[in-house]
Amino acid sequence: MSSLTLIGAHRAVSALLETRPKSWSVVRFKGLFDRLNQRNNELSHEMLSLRSTGEVVARAEMGGRQEPDEASLPKYLIAEIDDLIVNPMWLIGGGIGVSRRAGAVSPDYRVFRSRGVLLPRFIHYLLRSQPYLDQYVLYTRAQTTFDRRVQQPDLDNLPMPVPPLEEQRAIANYLDRETVRIDMLIEEQQRLIEMLGERRAAMVDAALAPLSSWTRTALKHMLSGIDQGVSPQAEAGLADEPGTWGVLKAGCVNRGVFRQEEHKRLPNDFGFDPAIGVEVGDVIVSRANGSPDLVGSAAIVEHLDYRLILSDKLFRLRPKHLVDPKFLAWGLNSGRYRVQVRRAISGAEGLANNLPLSKLRAFEMHYPSLTEQRRIAAYLDGQTVKIDTLIAETWRFIEISKERRTALIAAAVTGQIDVREVV
Repeated sequence: MSSLTLIGAHRAVSALLETRPKSWSVVRFKGLFDRLNQRNNELSHEMLSLRSTGEVVARAEMGGRQEPDEASLPKYLIAEIDDLIVNPMWLIGGGIGVSRRAGAVSPDYRVFRSRGVLLPRFIHYLLRSQPYLDQYVLYTRAQTTFDRRVQQPDLDNLPMPVPPLEEQRAIANYLDRETVRIDMLIEEQQRLIEMLGERRAAMVDAALAPLSSWTRTALKHMLSGIDQGVSPQAEAGLADEPGTWGVLKAGCVNRGVFRQEEHKRLPNDFGFDPAIGVEVGDVIVSRANGSPDLVGSAAIVEHLDYRLILSDKLFRLRPKHLVDPKFLAWGLNSGRYRVQVRRAISGAEGLANNLPLSKLRAFEMHYPSLTEQRRIAAYLDGQTVKIDTLIAETWRFIEISKERRTALIAAAVTGQIDVREVV
């Protein structure tokens, strides 16, 4: 093993390989695979794409993807069942997997075929295990689009464990069984969260159903102003050191809950207008998100342990004195509001995942007297806290399950556990 560590930086996997079972050998990637370069010249193969989950699917299933230039189609690489597909630009995000279908993949990908020493299912689990995902990060120069590409010489020199074939088969069978079991548990918990979310939404909508005595108006008439933040070059990590500031991420108010940990640390020399500093009681709305379902998410800032500013992907709504901030936040989590958000983002051509400020200001809202607003907000605070607690506990269970799944795969493919004793 010592000779292998002389080529490249293999810190993420070398320690695990040192403790592998004695019957396992270690071989570099280039000694286990042949790189294929057969092109789709006849245009006879189905167009495929690689998900970050490692699944190779028909390109048509991806949805919303820009169609490739017709001139590039003959350059697409042919892949057969059990070939290894690698997206070197997104290896750090899981762009690697063994294909279960034949077709043609992007010429920006790489296609490899095992020489038979490693079984396809074992390869899939191994090269998608957390130690190897961590290793791909070490091979990148930076996280920019081009600097995150994993170069072929690094991949060629990647050390890989090679158990006996029967043990590989036992490991793959064990992981197939155990991951399906964990995935089913996670799906059950996700269904529970959906059910609890539906119950919560029904409760909110019932409490906010407008009466004839309520005022009907555009959102802009309930506000004294709207603030928007900036888009600085932030750093990884939290602003948890004295004197540091952080900038909130777009997802800090997802699903109507303010999460102050959803931020990035600002450089110490970054200057900004103090007016965009976040304070307790602020009503924050997400104007942009990768998921249309999360665009327009809104929440009130209940508590702050960090010094934070708004990002350019967030709005802060400043309600007038006759509008209770908590009632406003609840109104921005109602079904009526979400319908308007969906219409607004679908109508913004070229900005499918953005909520235009002009549309937000024009949203129809309803509100009663200030006293009644406060009563309704207090009622919803009390009634939803139990549901929110259950949802939070369920999310924690899901995270623990995912961590167990990740740890189980890593331990099995590196020989830290002997699955033959449990198969």
